[in-house]
Amino acid sequence: MRKLIESTLVTLDGVIEAPQRWASFDAEASALSLEQLDNYEAFVMGRMTYETFYANWGHVTGNPYIDRINAMPKYVASRSLTETKWNATLLGPDPSSAIAELKRQPGKDLIKYGTTRFDATLIQDHLIDEFRFWFMPVVAGSGQRLFEHVDATRLDLRLTDEKRLRNGSVILTYVPR
Repeated sequence: MRKLIESTLVTLDGVIEAPQRWASFDAEASALSLEQLDNYEAFVMGRMTYETFYANWGHVTGNPYIDRINAMPKYVASRSLTETKWNATLLGPDPSSAIAELKRQPGKDLIKYGTTRFDATLIQDHLIDEFRFWFMPVVAGSGQRLFEHVDATRLDLRLTDEKRLRNGSVILTYVPR
């Protein structure tokens, strides 16, 4: 059975919004990110993440990381979209059931970037198998915070891995108990 893994970039003050402004990827972090993509078969995302990523990456070529993301299938939860581009498929009116079915299929794991409002549903339905928080050694000061629009009070996590990078970032991996 496949897992759904959520990977989120976070500042020291808990900001997740607009990582393109504050996230620093040196050669080690870039290589690790590209290497990790080999473990995933497809992306899961909400509408806003889909639209943002498509606008920023959908037409970019020549970057190995973005090329790999562009080639991967994407599954999008949306109540307003009626069609998609960029190798994407809508999850339909019951995204939780659709994701549960995707997880039952053979293949590599599914990846979701960022903690969004969609997490409220995913957490409630116990669909996220692992959280990876990439803490960057910066303070953003303002912006959307980790779990800001998500009731995570019932989320009981256990630390299963930690990785320190030379750029000062720390990747903490948690699984729900």
